[in-house]
Order: sequence, then structure tokens, then C-alpha cells
Amino acid sequence: MVYIIIAAVVLLVLLYFLITGQEVFGAEAKGERLERIRQSQYYKNHQFQNLTATPSLAEGYSMPKVMYDFFFKKKNPLLKPLNNIPSLHTDLKSLPKDQDAFVWLGHSSYYIQTDGVSLLIDPVLSTYGSPFKFFNKAFGGADIYKPEDIPELDYLVITHDHYDHLDYPTVKAIKDKVSKVILPLGVGAHLERWGYRPEQLIEEEWGSEVNLKNDLKIFFTPARHFSGRKVKRNITLWTSYVLQTPTKKLFLGGDSGYDTHFRMIGEKYGPFDYAIIENGQYNEAWKYIHALPEDVIQAGIDINAKNIIPVHSSKFALALHAWNEPLQKVTTLGKEKHLNILTPMIGEPVDLNKKDQQFKTWWED
Repeated sequence: MVYIIIAAVVLLVLLYFLITGQEVFGAEAKGERLERIRQSQYYKNHQFQNLTATPSLAEGYSMPKVMYDFFFKKKNPLLKPLNNIPSLHTDLKSLPKDQDAFVWLGHSSYYIQTDGVSLLIDPVLSTYGSPFKFFNKAFGGADIYKPEDIPELDYLVITHDHYDHLDYPTVKAIKDKVSKVILPLGVGAHLERWGYRPEQLIEEEWGSEVNLKNDLKIFFTPARHFSGRKVKRNITLWTSYVLQTPTKKLFLGGDSGYDTHFRMIGEKYGPFDYAIIENGQYNEAWKYIHALPEDVIQAGIDINAKNIIPVHSSKFALALHAWNEPLQKVTTLGKEKHLNILTPMIGEPVDLNKKDQQFKTWWED
């Protein structure tokens, strides 16, 4: 029996390394990159740390309870949409180069064109948001954009290395269209394994400022989250960004639970013309690492945003709420606070130079 147990353990270990050795799982930092990580003020006890102590689960919750609810609790009948969600396939390659536009591509993926510069943020354009094709499939209608729809890019921007933000098939497919990649410290190891050149990577930590084309600047700013593509957590950094152009300021929020960093960012860099903030795939159990709708509203107030564009919803079912609940709640709460919440359909352009834009409540159809 002892030999059988030992053999089983060895087999499981071998199977783990066989599976996680595939390209989709990326690579760990080594050499000069690892030294940079170790010297970071945000890296302690062999992990990157949030500015505030951040438990994985909120008080009153346990992992067994969360797992039981996820796998065995009766599912919301609208966990996934009953029909294809409304979307519009705008041809990104045909957008006039002098047009300043934001185009949401579903979940946390979006395209920005401003001041003659093109940026693609966290593109997940395969039909699943996981390392395996059979898990976490995209909703019908939310998967209308493919890697071949992406134009030549000045900058690919990555906020962290989770599968629903850093998608191996997409990033690999668009490699030859990308001039430079902006990404947090440690994440470059994944892209180098996937064929990107070290000189393409702008890989920094919170507090860094980088000059881009056409007098644009990008600032690496904190987020309250975590990272990891295998069992090890937090060996790469996660980040939000401030994008400053000659004509406007945008906050690119990435994934983040609510914390004091929003006010800090608002005081240092605000006000913002647009704030793209995570709103969706939330749960009270993990409110410290994913914003609840009321947190989205408070974050928008803290950073002093004129317009809030909620993302991180309407493509994957990663939580237990109805698929359209995030947009229902954040728009209702936004009205109560007299905030301007912009809710384009997937693929529907937002004119970044136009005020008072109105969008349909398409999630109610």
C-alpha cells in the first residue's frame, strides 16, 4: 500500500509538471528580471504585496464554503445570457487615424486610439478565459472579435497575468502587429517565452513613469489584487495605469478591490476624463480583490472621473451573479450619485472627444 501511495504521488507530480510545462502557462522570472523583482520595494517574503493587507477571502467566508457554493449551490438562471448578447463589430482597422476612440471588446479587453497612438489593453480574443478550451467559455455575442481583427499596434498593455487578462492564444497571434508592450514587473517572462523580444518590453513597477509616442505618458499605479498562472501566487506584479495625453487623462484600472489607492491616484494624477474600472465577476467573499458595484462608484469619485466606463463583465461567468447584474447595479448607483456612466455595447465606439454621450440599456433586451 505504501508503494502504491508513493507511486500515485510521483505520478501526480509528474502530471502536474507535464501539464504546467506547456507554453500557455508562461514562464517564471530568472536572471536580471528576477534580480529586479527581488529589489522591488513591493516584493517581500518571496511575493509581491498589496499596499494594504489583503486576505484572499473576506471575514466570515472559508474556502470550503466558497467552493461548495460555486459547484453545488443552485445557479442563478441568468448566470449566462439566454440568447446572444447584443454587440456591434466595428472594423478597428478602418477607424480614421485622427479619431480618438475607445472600443470595448468584452470582459476587460479594449482598444484605445488617441492622439494618433493605438493601444490594446488585456486582449482575450479566444473563445475561453482559461488555459483549457473546455473551461470558462465566452458568451455568444461576446466573442465577435478575433486576433485577426486587431490592427497594427503601437502598444499592447497588460495589467496582470491572469488568464482572463493575459490570453496566450491572442497575445501569440498578434505578436507581429505589436511594436511595444507595457506590462508590470515579472510578466515579461511569459511574453519572452511566447516569442516577444526583450527590447519590445516596457516592464516596470508602481511609481514608474514612461514617455510614449506623440507626447503621451503612462504611469504605473497601484491596484489591490493578486497574480499567478500556476500554483505559485504573486511572483509577478499587478497594476493599474494612468494614461496622459496632450488632450486628456485616462485611468486604466485593471482588476482591483477597493482601497485607499484610488484616492491617492486621484489626488496625484486626477481629474480624469475617463476611468475604465472593473465591474463584474464579484462576490462578497472576495471583495478585497474584486470591486463590488458600490466600490466602482466610490472609486470613480475618489479618482475624480468625469466619465466611468465599467468593464470586466458580459463575456465570462466567473462569479455567481446574473450576467447582467453588474451593469444594472452600477448604472443605478451612478444615477443616485449623479455620475456619468458610459455603457457601450461590445464593439460600439465611444468618441473620446464628445461630451454627453448616451448608450442604450442593451443588457435589458
